[in-house]
Amino acid sequence: MTLSGSASAPSTPDDGIHPPVAAIRATVRSHHGDDVEDRYEWFRAKEDAEVIAHLEAENAYTQQRTAHLDGLRQRIFDEIKGRTLETDLSVPTRRGDWWYYGRTIEGKQYGIQCRAPLASPDDWTPPSLSADTEVPGEQILLDSNAEAEGSEFFSLGSFEVSNDARLMLYGVDVAGDERYTVRVRDLETGADLPDVIPDTFAGATFSPDGRFIVYTTVDDAWRPDTVWLHELGTPVEDDAKLFHEPDEKYWVGAGFTRSDRFLVIGLGSSITSEEWLLDASDLRGQPRVVWPRVEGVEYDSEHAVVDGEDVLFILHNDGALDFELVRVAASDPSGAREVVIPHRPGERLLGVSTFRDWGVVGYRRGGLARLGMLSYADGSVDEIAFDEPLYSVGTGGNPEWAPPLLRLGYGSFVTPGTVYDLDVATRELHLRKRQPVLGGYDPSAYAQERVWATAQDGTQIPISLVYKRSFGDAGVAPRPVHLYGYGSYEHSIEPGFSVPRLSELDRGVVFAVAHVRGGGEMGRQWYEDGKLLAKRNTFTDFVDSALHLIDHGYTTASQLVAEGGSAGGLLMGAVANLAPELFAGVLADVPFVDALTTILDPSLPLTVIEWDEWGDPLHDPEVYAYMKSYSPYENVRADVQYPRILAVTSLNDTRVLYVEPAKWVARLREVGADALLKCEMVAGHGGVSGRYNAWRERAFELAWLLDVLGVADA
Repeated sequence: MTLSGSASAPSTPDDGIHPPVAAIRATVRSHHGDDVEDRYEWFRAKEDAEVIAHLEAENAYTQQRTAHLDGLRQRIFDEIKGRTLETDLSVPTRRGDWWYYGRTIEGKQYGIQCRAPLASPDDWTPPSLSADTEVPGEQILLDSNAEAEGSEFFSLGSFEVSNDARLMLYGVDVAGDERYTVRVRDLETGADLPDVIPDTFAGATFSPDGRFIVYTTVDDAWRPDTVWLHELGTPVEDDAKLFHEPDEKYWVGAGFTRSDRFLVIGLGSSITSEEWLLDASDLRGQPRVVWPRVEGVEYDSEHAVVDGEDVLFILHNDGALDFELVRVAASDPSGAREVVIPHRPGERLLGVSTFRDWGVVGYRRGGLARLGMLSYADGSVDEIAFDEPLYSVGTGGNPEWAPPLLRLGYGSFVTPGTVYDLDVATRELHLRKRQPVLGGYDPSAYAQERVWATAQDGTQIPISLVYKRSFGDAGVAPRPVHLYGYGSYEHSIEPGFSVPRLSELDRGVVFAVAHVRGGGEMGRQWYEDGKLLAKRNTFTDFVDSALHLIDHGYTTASQLVAEGGSAGGLLMGAVANLAPELFAGVLADVPFVDALTTILDPSLPLTVIEWDEWGDPLHDPEVYAYMKSYSPYENVRADVQYPRILAVTSLNDTRVLYVEPAKWVARLREVGADALLKCEMVAGHGGVSGRYNAWRERAFELAWLLDVLGVADA
């Protein structure tokens, strides 16, 4: 039998404050001839009063241990608040005869959804609205502050106005478990209709004619598995089941094409996808498959009309690792494929958005996301160029089928979030808004750059850096470094601006991102080389990135803190075991640190879906042994001194259960680690709700981080 814990007495800092001591109630887990004793699995009983008491005791201990940081936390919160224009408006987006936008108001936690009428049908230039002046004809659609009244948590998971602008649907979660209750409001009277749909997944949507709502529900393992059709004015019990996916490896979702021609029902696992089309004018009809699923083949289709014919632009990886774009007849998707953009190794095609007369293609090259305008006539792509060496860009807020302008979102580590409209005819970019940063923020006072670390196998790992110039160039002398990492699901960490991060940079901290394998920054192979039985590359890449920063004079081990969340929290737990000597501290947000226990249990949320990412340890002894070799909880070591650790979790998280970090912290304490646990008792995977609450939460984390780095009093 192998043991997941030892009986060694925990040691704590000599501050007279003692951590809660969890009772040991060993259970044995047996797989593939391997017996594992787990001392803390009893934490999983969420409704057990003793479990809740233990979590509350952990919170009290963490508060005591960090009480000396109260002043710093308040200063950081005040800095975030002081740099933020609290009363503000988003750039209006045109849809139909209205401009839609959001408001924030000083002192209010949540946003307010609004609209104002167009000046004329030819009006495509968004009005320059002022937050402190009255907007002619403004209508408040949804004030989330009023809706959240009396709730500790509030999240809006669905929000949409019907095409005829008469009705609004909205889906609300007040627990943090990502189960939303959908309601419908008459925008002429302001009254809610009798239609109430409970326990939906996010993303409910109106049909183009406004008669129906299409929504999705989840199974017991929190897998979106069924698409429903609700006719307004009828009982929910009579809703039609449009599609059900029984295979536990697949999630399902649905949405209408921008053209309003089809409802697309999409199914996907981590490596396989399938889509079904349903004519939007006949939603009670029979859906037809675009391409039947083939294991390992992913695709995504977009409808367009070219030369009077309904076509589908399909992005796929069938024999094309970094994907190619083809065009097929919508009436016969499995027929002849016309290649529009061929596969180019190393240039990962990310997606295509289609409009009436042109398309937009997203792709990655050189570690950066890029956009190009797609010509339907010849398939040429005209890249939209930007000057900064590091940046992020994407489309957003483009609901219209035939607009003359394309809405873009842009930003970098030093450039605040920016909204542009691209004139499609002239290719001229029109600046609509740049996120205001109060207090005299000067982007030229900060620098961003990319350096490269060499991994153990010779692979070059990109590391992005941002820092304040007044402290000197990075790498000239060792400085405090905050190193962030993720490295899973082909998710890329983009160079984006952060107001809270300024509180670090202005104290001399260098913020760095290690773009490790398992992410998608360097193409599809980058992802493939950091998953399944190659997952260790994610962890060793991060360690090698830390070593590069230390060896090249950017920092020292005593001035280096690592951070990651969710699957990035698994990365944090793994590197803490692999190389604890390289870090002064580790901040793990909602960390996936008991990975093997979770992935062994198909009854837990999302486990079966996750087998494509991590492997199936339940049925494959090789995967079991491999995961056991890196799962953080399984590999806590008694022969090392761990860095200071802060784990942050939420009781109602349905993606990474609170039990994982709770067990991990208890196990770390057994070997003498200085580990803290902070559990939000009414929150989900994304943490607390409300912007002021979120600022306070980040101020708490940053104060702890700065304290570890030794710059807390700066």
